Amino acid sequence: MKIARIATTLALVLAPVFAVAEGCGGMKDQQAMSCAEGSNFDHTTGTCVPVST
Repeated sequence: MKIARIATTLALVLAPVFAVAEGCGGMKDQQAMSCAEGSNFDHTTGTCVPVST
């Protein structure tokens, strides 16, 4: 009974740590929310650039 309680407590304490670590990918998958009309997001510079047609 004591081991089960310790295991449960440990799981509950570590769950948020693993959840946060799962979401951190070094921000490599970050995308622009939106760019102004007439511009697109440039992944190399990480900014919005005007569209040239």
